[in-house]
Amino acid sequence: MPISRYPVPELRDLPEDLRARILEVQEKAGFVPNVFLALAHRPAEWRAFFAYHDALMLKDGGLSKGEREMIVVATSARNQCLYCVVAHGAILRVYEKQPLLADQVAVNHGKADITPRQRAMLDFALKVCCASHAVADADFEALQAHGFDAEDIWDIAAITAFFGLSNRIANVIGMRPNDEFFLMGRVPRPPKA
Repeated sequence: MPISRYPVPELRDLPEDLRARILEVQEKAGFVPNVFLALAHRPAEWRAFFAYHDALMLKDGGLSKGEREMIVVATSARNQCLYCVVAHGAILRVYEKQPLLADQVAVNHGKADITPRQRAMLDFALKVCCASHAVADADFEALQAHGFDAEDIWDIAAITAFFGLSNRIANVIGMRPNDEFFLMGRVPRPPKA
């Protein structure tokens, strides 16, 4: 099955900075996530995309890595983005060491095995996702009551907005999730040879 409706460049034909990052990811993950290859169709946008991704998802702050992935999974499910739900669901399962969590968050975070704080975070993320025009001071107050500060709230909104872009591009280009993602965090990882 093709991983995109658009041409996917060969690794050897990519600019050196893209190739180096892709090989680094492959070394760490054991495979190349299709997003790295599909978006390489447009190298300048690839660079901007991953720079913003890393700025949001790899930073320190009041949100854990798992909570950041919860936001991606919940909002990507609402946007019906198969790639992001599957790929980030795998990452969420790995970070949280809970094989059922990603499915729960994708289907109905209100019934997921998460804390009230995380539920409030996802309620807000879904409001940003679907009705950002309706965000009001009361939303900030509700999050602050759960210990989120203004920077955390910005992060929730920014992750939601960024993955709104990602979801739409992935849906339009028909980006296919790697098969490897489906079992990640569900079954023990085979030992390295």
